[in-house]
Amino acid sequence: MLNGSLQAYTFSSPLEGPLKVTVRAVNAFSASEVDVDLENILRSCQNQSEFSADVHGNSTASLSIDNLRITATPDMLADYTQSVTLSVSGTESMPSKGLVFEWKCEGNCKCRNKTKGETHVIGKDCLPDPFDIFEYILTVRRATWFRKWVDFASASKCIILTPKEFTDVTISCDDCSSINVHHPVKLRLSCVTTCQEVVWYIEDPKPLPDDLKKCHSKEGRSPLIERQDGNTEYVVHSQHLKVSRDISHNISVIAYGKNTPGFAKYTLPIPGPEPTEPDNLPPSCSISPPSGTVLEPFDITCKSSSFCSTGCSYCFKTDTGKHLRCSKAKEVKSVFLPLGDKNNNYTLLVVVTVTNKHEKTSTTVSTQVRTSSTSTSVEALSSAVEDGVGQLEQQGLLSCEALGQIFSSVSDLLNTDDGQDQKDARTTLRKQMLTKMTRVLLDSPSNTTQEVQVTARALAGLTQRPDELSPAAQEEAGSLLVDLSSSLNTISGNQDDGEDGEVVQAATPILEAASNILNVSSNKKVSDFLLTGISNIQSALLNNRKLNGDPAIIDSGQISVYVNRVSPENMQMQDINLQKNSTSRFSFPALPAHILSPEEPVDVRMMSFVKNPYSWKEENITGTVGSVSLTRMNGSVISVQNLPDEIQIFLPRLDIGEENGTVLDLANFSTLIINVPSPDVTVVLKMEPSEDISFMLFLGCKDYPNDENYLAKTQMPLQNAKGEGKYTWVLSPKDRTGEVGEHYLVIKPIVEPGIKAMNATVTVISIATQCKYWNENESSWSEDGCRVGPLTTPLVTHCLCNHLTFFGSSFFVMPNLVDVSRTAELFATFTNNPVVVCFVGAIFAAYLVVVVWARRKDIQDSAKVKITVLEDNDPLAEYHYMLNVSTGHRHGASTSSQVTITLLGTEGESEPHHLIDTEKPVFERGGVDMFLLTTHFSLGDLQSIRLWHDNSGAHPAWYVNKVMVQDLESGQKWHFLCNSWLAVDVGECALDQVFPVATEMDLKRFSNLFFMKTAKDFRDGHIWFSVISRPPCSTFTRVQRVSCCFSLLLCTMLTSIMFWGIPTDPSEQTMDLGHIEFTWQQVVIGVQSSIIMFPINLLIVSIFRNARPREKGTKTETPKQGKTGRVSPSQTSSPQKALKDITPDTVIKDIKRIAQSLSKAMKSPLPQLELRPGHQSDINTLLSLVEDIIRQQNRAAGDFYTEASKRDPSMILSLQAVNLEQEISGLGSPEKTSDGVQKKSSNSRYLYKQLRHVEKELGLLGLSRFPNPDSYNRAMQQVKGMKGLLECRLHAPSLEGDELDRSPSPGESVKEVSTKKGCRGGLPWWSVFVGWILVIATSAVSGYFTMMYGLTYGKDRSINWLISMMISFFESLFITQPLKVLGFAAFFALVLKKVDQEEYGEPQIDESLRTTDDPDTVRAARRDSTCSFYQPPPRTDIEKLRNNMVKEQKVFALIREILVYMGFMWMLLLVAYGQRDPNAYFLTKHIRQSFSRGISDSMSIQEMFKWANTTLLSNLFGEHPGFITDGNSKLVGNARLRQVRVHQNSCHVAPSMQQPERDCHAPYSWELEDMGSYGPGWSRSDGDNTSLNLRSLWKYQSQHQLRAIPVWGSVKLYRGGGFVVDLGPDLIHSSRSLQYLYDNTWFDVYTQAVFVEFTVYNANVNLFCIVTLMLETTAIGAFQFRSELQSVRLYQSTGGLHVFVMASEVVYFLFIIYYMFVQGKLLKQQRWAYFRSKVNLLELAIILLSWSALSVFIKRTLLGERDMEYYQDNKDQYASFHETAKADAVLGYLIAFLVLLATIKLWRLLRLNPKLHMITATLQRAWSDISGFLVVMTIMFLAYSIASNLMYGWKLYSYRTLLNAAQTMVSLQLGIFNYEEVLNYNPVLGAFLIGSCIVFMTFVVLNLFISVILVAFSQEQIHHKPSEEDEIVDLMLMKLFSLFGVKCKKQAGDCTTERPVGSSAPYKGPSAVSSGSICDG
Repeated sequence: MLNGSLQAYTFSSPLEGPLKVTVRAVNAFSASEVDVDLENILRSCQNQSEFSADVHGNSTASLSIDNLRITATPDMLADYTQSVTLSVSGTESMPSKGLVFEWKCEGNCKCRNKTKGETHVIGKDCLPDPFDIFEYILTVRRATWFRKWVDFASASKCIILTPKEFTDVTISCDDCSSINVHHPVKLRLSCVTTCQEVVWYIEDPKPLPDDLKKCHSKEGRSPLIERQDGNTEYVVHSQHLKVSRDISHNISVIAYGKNTPGFAKYTLPIPGPEPTEPDNLPPSCSISPPSGTVLEPFDITCKSSSFCSTGCSYCFKTDTGKHLRCSKAKEVKSVFLPLGDKNNNYTLLVVVTVTNKHEKTSTTVSTQVRTSSTSTSVEALSSAVEDGVGQLEQQGLLSCEALGQIFSSVSDLLNTDDGQDQKDARTTLRKQMLTKMTRVLLDSPSNTTQEVQVTARALAGLTQRPDELSPAAQEEAGSLLVDLSSSLNTISGNQDDGEDGEVVQAATPILEAASNILNVSSNKKVSDFLLTGISNIQSALLNNRKLNGDPAIIDSGQISVYVNRVSPENMQMQDINLQKNSTSRFSFPALPAHILSPEEPVDVRMMSFVKNPYSWKEENITGTVGSVSLTRMNGSVISVQNLPDEIQIFLPRLDIGEENGTVLDLANFSTLIINVPSPDVTVVLKMEPSEDISFMLFLGCKDYPNDENYLAKTQMPLQNAKGEGKYTWVLSPKDRTGEVGEHYLVIKPIVEPGIKAMNATVTVISIATQCKYWNENESSWSEDGCRVGPLTTPLVTHCLCNHLTFFGSSFFVMPNLVDVSRTAELFATFTNNPVVVCFVGAIFAAYLVVVVWARRKDIQDSAKVKITVLEDNDPLAEYHYMLNVSTGHRHGASTSSQVTITLLGTEGESEPHHLIDTEKPVFERGGVDMFLLTTHFSLGDLQSIRLWHDNSGAHPAWYVNKVMVQDLESGQKWHFLCNSWLAVDVGECALDQVFPVATEMDLKRFSNLFFMKTAKDFRDGHIWFSVISRPPCSTFTRVQRVSCCFSLLLCTMLTSIMFWGIPTDPSEQTMDLGHIEFTWQQVVIGVQSSIIMFPINLLIVSIFRNARPREKGTKTETPKQGKTGRVSPSQTSSPQKALKDITPDTVIKDIKRIAQSLSKAMKSPLPQLELRPGHQSDINTLLSLVEDIIRQQNRAAGDFYTEASKRDPSMILSLQAVNLEQEISGLGSPEKTSDGVQKKSSNSRYLYKQLRHVEKELGLLGLSRFPNPDSYNRAMQQVKGMKGLLECRLHAPSLEGDELDRSPSPGESVKEVSTKKGCRGGLPWWSVFVGWILVIATSAVSGYFTMMYGLTYGKDRSINWLISMMISFFESLFITQPLKVLGFAAFFALVLKKVDQEEYGEPQIDESLRTTDDPDTVRAARRDSTCSFYQPPPRTDIEKLRNNMVKEQKVFALIREILVYMGFMWMLLLVAYGQRDPNAYFLTKHIRQSFSRGISDSMSIQEMFKWANTTLLSNLFGEHPGFITDGNSKLVGNARLRQVRVHQNSCHVAPSMQQPERDCHAPYSWELEDMGSYGPGWSRSDGDNTSLNLRSLWKYQSQHQLRAIPVWGSVKLYRGGGFVVDLGPDLIHSSRSLQYLYDNTWFDVYTQAVFVEFTVYNANVNLFCIVTLMLETTAIGAFQFRSELQSVRLYQSTGGLHVFVMASEVVYFLFIIYYMFVQGKLLKQQRWAYFRSKVNLLELAIILLSWSALSVFIKRTLLGERDMEYYQDNKDQYASFHETAKADAVLGYLIAFLVLLATIKLWRLLRLNPKLHMITATLQRAWSDISGFLVVMTIMFLAYSIASNLMYGWKLYSYRTLLNAAQTMVSLQLGIFNYEEVLNYNPVLGAFLIGSCIVFMTFVVLNLFISVILVAFSQEQIHHKPSEEDEIVDLMLMKLFSLFGVKCKKQAGDCTTERPVGSSAPYKGPSAVSSGSICDG
């Protein structure tokens, strides 16, 4: 010490050994030395210190006892929700320095760590178990010389956790009244609800041990022993009972909740001493066999003992109280035992009670009783029963008691079997057992109550399943019940000192059996049995009963019995009831002396039934049925009739709903409507005024009452009434004079003079009920002597009767009717409750709007109701066919094309006819179009039709549903079920199809009938849907349908609001249909609502639907449309116009057509003769041909052309100069049918009409206009001659007179058919007015009363009703009604299979449009057969159209694909960049730069410590506490240091170097990683001197424990585990931690990597940054720095951008779902070929990556929430976010790959560019050569990479690995290369290597590679063929240009004229015709 001041030197560590110290003092002038013997000084000082400490300790011992205290906060513990803080007090008198406080725990402590400090915290996990005691001892120590410590003072504190006692859990004991120390005691847990899991203990009865004796004594408890977990039973063993008896100490049993705090306690009494006389022990018993089944007999044997020296009786029962048998003998055989305890290995305990003359004792014996070992089938049980009964009969032991034991076990097995397959067998077995019991009981009646109990228990078990009791079995059971109850009555009467409890125990199962039978039986005989049996039970209970004692009560749920023996004066003082809400109550008045003698006791018998016992008598009895009777002690009945005061009876209705009253506001209205359903009911009106007021009540019937005209009146409150009776008005049928229906109640407040209004309300509850009694004489319910009392409520009926019998009540469901006599006053409350009124008004307004729309639609429909006469019908054709063409309902089913049809029949085929109507659109979606088509002659039975169209217009595709063709002459119909597309791009891609006629089987096919019926019901039958889809032909207009819906809705609302809130009766039996439950009352309300609503609405709909249209007058010039159909007039012309149009050529053409039609009728081919140019057709030759045919047929007297005429040479036709222009192919000989004569006459008639037409034309033409007069004259003669021949042939009376001169017009033909159909009748036309009157009336009344109800209910209740009604309405409209339609349609199609020929009826024909056949009228219009639509389109043209259509579809598909891709890519980029923040880069850069200061390329351990103490800590703990660097980023948790190490001696050392080398270690690997546990300084000793926190520094912790992940470093991949130390929360603690690590060499040569891990959060940019700073070495001692920073956004921002990003994420996955749907369709079509397409694989990869990204996003969110929760709970620890960062990184990679693949997908869209397509084709062409060059280039790159790595890898950084060398070689080809480092190292080899690489790789190989591609490109230019996609692109561009109005310039060589493409190009035939017109020739 060189300082001159005085100083004291303190030795820093103890000195050991005999040391001497020389002390030298030096000043400026001299020096002095002294030798100090340190050993002696130390010894003497130490002795003095110890002596002082002892003295001080003794002095403070008393101080510590008196003043040193330990305080616990909280002091009382009841659960584990909080920790306990121990603090010390009383240290004021102690030294302030040098004291150490040390805490430790004594006892079964969970946490034994010793801590220091003045306070100690006991964590939640360290608290003791309930009732266990820990003692915490505080020792105060003081330091002496050289770290020697002595105890200064101490104190202790007892810690115990005492939960609260359970309120719903108790412990019970069955046999604790007399404890036998030789048998264990069983305790049971009793719970109100489900028992929770508990832990059982008993307190040790032994004396307290020395351990914790003070604590136990203070708490008054003993240590807990014998723990048992999780059972509801606990057994106290006999050794503890003996200890309890020996030391006279009670045993306490404790059960505390394992998961729920609380406990239950039970204290056992001290067992009695051992008997002093060992010889007087009770006999011991045994059961054989030791185990068996319930169907096997057991024998019980008891050994003799001195206890039974004078004789004993033995009674056996189970431990649950079931009686088995009593006997005088000590051995009992053939006892059948019940099933044992399943939870205790089927063990059954049998209690044997042994009684001698003086006392009785009991013992317990056990056995095992299982279920039947054989099959439990009914056959096996029946066989076992027979065997058991037979065995008892053989042994002579057959009795009801033995049978009861067997049958009880069998019934238990039967009751547990729910299978339906053996139900009948079980029913039979029950019947057999009941019969057997009845017979045995008659032979040997029961003699004891125990025998009756056993037998009754079997009877209750056999009747438990009511569905398995046959009527015969019910009678057997009833008879057996009577016998048992009679036996019980006899037995109880013979027992003078019998116990009442035994009788009750025996009667209870009898009553249970009666309840079982009552539930199923409705038989009078069985009912009598039950009542007799219950009466016997009452008698048995009354036997030996004491006077005025407690009543005997038995309740079985369905039946309750009450008996008591009372004195007459006590009868008036008590109610007769069972203290149960569901049973009857009786209250007696003072009975006259002539009925009851004052001295004679009275037996009161009461019965209460939940179900009516007289159910066999049909009567509306609801609620409880009760009975009471009075008898004398001898059993005789006391007659109680005509009492002066009435008996009060209360009959409850079980669990009725809440009362709903009607609130009347006396300031606005005070009238109420009450509906009285029956003349016999009593109406009870209960008033609840809001104030104590007086008012008058007036009741009127069918009219409003007033002061003078009323049915009844009264004033409230009633005089002389009390309680509720003051405001209760009871109206009996007499008071109402028996009136039914609506009654009007008027409330008139009584006010003082001058008061005009009263602000008060009265709530009125109306109840309709009856009180009835059972009349024994008439066996019916009657009301005489009973009336309804004023205490009646909706829950209880109060009856007042003057006699006694069975009583019942009846209730009625009454709607909430309210009368609004003052409507204006009621509407005055509109402002307070406008809900219902506004809703009804809105419905009326909506109705008016919809009616306007419906009227317009009706006008449009009337225009569609039209029969179109085809304009191309031949004027000579007079045979009519009606066509009904139905277009389907599919999307795009309508067509704009020109449709043509041809009919093909057995007698020929029609001409092609163009189906068009110039006045209305045809073939609309779902439409039905009717056309009138004519032919020359009948076509016979139609076999098929041919339809085609020309594919013209904007939407040419047509879906034809079906076609119906009707022969208007015969009325026959043919149906053609088409269901096909006529289109080039849909369905079969055909424009021309032939459809065969549908057979009867086709029409009755399920699909046809189902869809036909469904469509018809939805379009016409469903009243709501048909408003939109009403068939135009229907006479039921839309306006009428809307009105019916309007009326129906209002009626539904009225019936709904009428019964809204009617209280239901839950006591009624609930009917269950699956998940749908309803009660009978709900069914009644539904029926009542239907009765109110359904008939009137059905009548309105029927009137509108069946009313005939009004017939129009014949003189009406302008007919109205919509009521009838219209027929377009035929083509007629005036005589002047006809004269101008008719030429000789026209006449010749007509004659040619007649010849053609004749050839078709004959089915004979006519030769086609070519007409020479300029040759004139000869009219005379043509007429001669026709004349020859007629004459030939007249001679043959047959048809036009028979088989004979075919062979006649004279019939061979030679037309020579005639050209018929058409070759007619024959269809074979006609088939002879029964109506052949009719067909022949018909053909002749139509030929006659045609000749008459020719004659008219010749007459108009005249001789002057004919070229050859002779030919004209001859022609006229020929025509007249042929007419004469036909007139001779047509000699039928029907053709006489004018019949030959006229023919039916098209309108008349339709009229004939319509007239036939109209004969079915209907309502007259004026009935429509009746329907409208009903609609108006029902709507007005329903709307008015609905508003009144709404105003009455109040706002809240109205809103609830409105919501309920709307939900019910829409559910019915959109779910129930459609399902009903589909169900009826399925039933119609599967069961009835009836074809509905007329779907919607035929339209009536307007008379003004019917044309007559005027003889002077000639129709001159002719068909031009050259029009294009008369010829089916050729297949080649259809193929062209199809190709164009396909191209158009591809164009639109391409445009859609481009648009979808653009939207998809946009959403993907939004999602991708929404997950990233550009601020993340700047944040990571800032943190990396901040923590990398002072870092060099190679650092030693000392330099690393220096960096940690400076740069790391200064940046980790910035200027602001809790923030790093400059205070912008908050430190989340603490920072953590982690290192990974390798084992010592982990490397292999060469033998020659092993001696000098002390130790070595290999580079890091997972196999060599050190995972051991060490002490400080990496020593192997684990001393206790180190604290837990410091000890963890030297212990390896796994990756799972640290919640870390493996980390990639610059050198290796490191595990996530290691040796860890958490830096402190501030700079000081962290510096200390680092210094400790440095002092103890925590980093040494075996450290391979050091990680600094921490997480920061920057709120400015809302980013978390997970930072990992790595310092790693390669075992050479130098550390390299590397940093990894991962930014994560865990808190999504709430701004508008975030919402936009979230929306884009949702839209993106909608795109993904769309792509999945598209790819799924492709996969289904292509199957395995799907996976061979690169495009498909690309799409599949995008879909999979998208869903993977979604799953990773969800996982990242969950991990982030988990990590944040961990941080919130452990803010003072390091919070690891590594897993979250890893998930976020994976999400980023997935999104990046998604963007990559989606961008690559753009190449598929760019393929449409011709240039890019050529590039793709070039690469494909050159691929074979390119692949070879790629191999050569790869080999050369690999060679140079290996060579450079071997040459420079150990010296130059760029070549350190093979991968780095390969990267450097690639950079060389790109010109990025550091030449100097290679040339400086080795100029010769470096120059050679670089030069050869550039020459061979760049100049040779790469140039050749490019040349190959250029050659392939030039070849592709020469041989390139444009693909189909080029045409699609051109077509798409043309479409786009035309859309935007840009002219498209074609290339040279292309046609400059525009041409239509695709579907817009109709097929053009030889000549063009405008749509919808007839082509003129």
